[in-house]
Amino acid sequence: MKLNIKFWLKFSLINLCIVASLGVLMRYKIGFEFPYFNQKNILHSHSHFAFAGWITHTLMTLMVYYLQDKIGVLDTNKYKKIIIANLICSYGMLVFFIIQGYGMFSIFFSTASILVSYAFGYYYLKDLKKIDTDLAAINWFRAAVIFNIISSFGTFYLAYMMASKNVIQDLYLSSIYYFLHFQYNGWFFFGCIGLLFGFLNLKKSDHSFFEISFKLFAFACIPAYFLSILWLKVPVWIYIITAFAATIQVFAWFKLLFILIKTQKEFINNFAPLLRYILCFVALALSIKFILQLGSTIPVLSQMAFGFRPIVIAYLHLVLLAVISLFLLFYIYAKHFIILNSKIKIGLIIFSLGVFFNELVLAVQGVASFSYTMIPYVNEILFGVALLLLLGIGLTAYYSFKKTKINPAL
Repeated sequence: MKLNIKFWLKFSLINLCIVASLGVLMRYKIGFEFPYFNQKNILHSHSHFAFAGWITHTLMTLMVYYLQDKIGVLDTNKYKKIIIANLICSYGMLVFFIIQGYGMFSIFFSTASILVSYAFGYYYLKDLKKIDTDLAAINWFRAAVIFNIISSFGTFYLAYMMASKNVIQDLYLSSIYYFLHFQYNGWFFFGCIGLLFGFLNLKKSDHSFFEISFKLFAFACIPAYFLSILWLKVPVWIYIITAFAATIQVFAWFKLLFILIKTQKEFINNFAPLLRYILCFVALALSIKFILQLGSTIPVLSQMAFGFRPIVIAYLHLVLLAVISLFLLFYIYAKHFIILNSKIKIGLIIFSLGVFFNELVLAVQGVASFSYTMIPYVNEILFGVALLLLLGIGLTAYYSFKKTKINPAL
């Protein structure tokens, strides 16, 4: 039996609404008095659920659909069980991180979600061997799964430090950044590029740089981790390798982008105007992300960036919202898994504007923090932006579920 893609993607939209709701709650607690719930616990719930319940769930679902589409006859029962298990773990983390922070139940569900990702990786890598090896998406998907597994090592080291009650601050932060790096720049990034290549039906034989770009990004991903810990006193040779990795990523991305624009321009022009706008926004955000990474190799800039929390938050949201989340929403509607109508269009526009204003305000706050300048009403503004994000994805989800007699594609 084939995977009911629309059914599982409805969970994706619901989960993104929950992520946005937690974002609103956190912003409200910062800007106004709200004594209930622990802010740090909500943050843990928000981040873990965003990773597992929204992005990982959606990537798993779409990647299984790709297998199903290319293989034809695929045993999807094992993947359904894995998707269900991942959702159970996600909701477990959502609830128990709010209730107890890092406690017995939240750690149990967090650990279980890692084991679920191992099971997914095992079966997915096995089934990828059944697909035509000339398809360009294969290697990106393979690397995504491997980097997802690699990212879990940071989590286990964190658990070891907490269990042994021997928490060293630098190692603690390094482990967190290790996990984040291989999630953001490994699992999420490679998974999304794989989906893009699959969507465009690109083959390795179509252009020599398709395979070269994969090798460059895969090669650079591991040393690029040190970009996250340049605030530590790393040896000069590690700094040189890190700067080289950041340079490779900038080169590989912009060359790949120009090739895709040149070869796929006609195909992209067939998209609805809104979807073209979202795709361009994602490409711009990803370009900014790689340029910022390269800029962070300058020691002074690195110390400043990691020394101010708004800059870190702005960067993380740039990747999570402006690149990953908007791309996944683009993919869902561009592939017509859910038919795009005028009301869904309004929701996506509002959500996209929310993403833009969120980055703009955080960037202004971050730059102002360099001179210790306070931006008046910034917390209230960010709360308003969080409401905008929730309204946008709320409308998108509601009208994606609601049955209408006519669903004109835009």
